[in-house]
Amino acid sequence: MKKFAIYSSPNGYYYYRYADTLEELEGTGFEEIISEEQLPVVFDGRGGYFKFNEKDHDFCKIMESDKDVPLSLEEMYFVNSPDFRLGWISPEGDTYSCSYANHAKCAQMIARKFYPRARFAQTALDRNGWLQIIDSWDGTEQLHRQFVYTDSGKITQKQADKLFDLGLYKNEEVMKLIAENENEW
Repeated sequence: MKKFAIYSSPNGYYYYRYADTLEELEGTGFEEIISEEQLPVVFDGRGGYFKFNEKDHDFCKIMESDKDVPLSLEEMYFVNSPDFRLGWISPEGDTYSCSYANHAKCAQMIARKFYPRARFAQTALDRNGWLQIIDSWDGTEQLHRQFVYTDSGKITQKQADKLFDLGLYKNEEVMKLIAENENEW
């Protein structure tokens, strides 16, 4: 059984592997690096670790799980959140929230649930009609804006309705998508 430290964010929950005993370090690659005095620690998932602080304002709880990913898709990427800004929109109009740099990880979780045989998560979502809502900041603009992207150029009526609800109906790329697809609805 593995331990995980669970944290909250505006888009969902996230986790880090957690260790508070020397035995829990076995198999992590840190057995000879971390001493008992340094415990507890969390592993950042990028080859590093840091001292665990239960007073971190985003920390929620410690949980145990046999799984490598202890949280569900819906826990990690809030579905149909009223605060949705960036993420994925299903052909049925459901939103999955993520941060500006988390679309690929979110796509992996979505594909694992809905397209388990897919080899490339983002390609699977694109081919199955999902939309990406991304941050279009190009490094020169003063303001960021939401940009709607689809590799296929297709959009469903439910996605168009959701984009209207999100206030993205007047985006240039959305108006073009709707004009090109509304005859198919």
